[in-house]
Amino acid sequence: MTTAADLHTLTGAYAAHALGDTERQAFERHLAQCPACTQEVREFTATLARLGSAEAVVPPAELRARVMAGIGTVRQLAPASSTGDGPDGPGARTGGRLGHRLYRLALAASVAAAASLGVLAYQQHDQAEQARARTAALAQQQAAFGSLLTAPDARTSTATAGSGVGTVVWSQSRGQAGFLASGLPKLPADRTYQLWYNDAGTMRPAGLLPASTGTVLLTGPIGGAAGVGVTVEPAGGSPHPTAAPTMLLAFT
Repeated sequence: MTTAADLHTLTGAYAAHALGDTERQAFERHLAQCPACTQEVREFTATLARLGSAEAVVPPAELRARVMAGIGTVRQLAPASSTGDGPDGPGARTGGRLGHRLYRLALAASVAAAASLGVLAYQQHDQAEQARARTAALAQQQAAFGSLLTAPDARTSTATAGSGVGTVVWSQSRGQAGFLASGLPKLPADRTYQLWYNDAGTMRPAGLLPASTGTVLLTGPIGGAAGVGVTVEPAGGSPHPTAAPTMLLAFT
């Protein structure tokens, strides 16, 4: 049976809808009498909502145009067989040089079109493979982040930078932390957001944010870190911070 002490550790799993019916009912009875767990559930729910917003993908505007353009180039039925109007048929014999020349031009145009379609098909296949790889990586990242949220001792801390919000989620039992960014100011191509573990004032590299909105698991174990910092660095990151932190989030 779930004890009262155990119930306090279920806030993250409850917010992520990861409890079975029995545990959920027991936790909801506990929640009605525990302000601390109620507050934690609110924080986890807000973090999950930002996670969903950060990872939402809007289909590109040109997708419909590409589909409509492809309709005219993808043949659904085999072409009708020739009735003898090729280079050796009646049309060639009666058309003379003009008919033969037109045939050659048509043949050259067909070869060029086939080559162009081949290149286009290769490019589309390559783009599709890249999209699938990005989707798989994103799904893996989301699954790992969701698993971290449901750790029994998971905690969160949030800070703002301009109109953007950053949330760190960590679990001491797992020695792992993740970061969720939402609406941070966009940076030029030669700059990036870099994450750092704060080891008693010494900043340890913990990874790069892939974008101003999104999630990432921090690189390396928490160890004795007191929190996480975020700085703006040259593209590719730096071994040590080159600017003052835009955010500092404490593990409290």
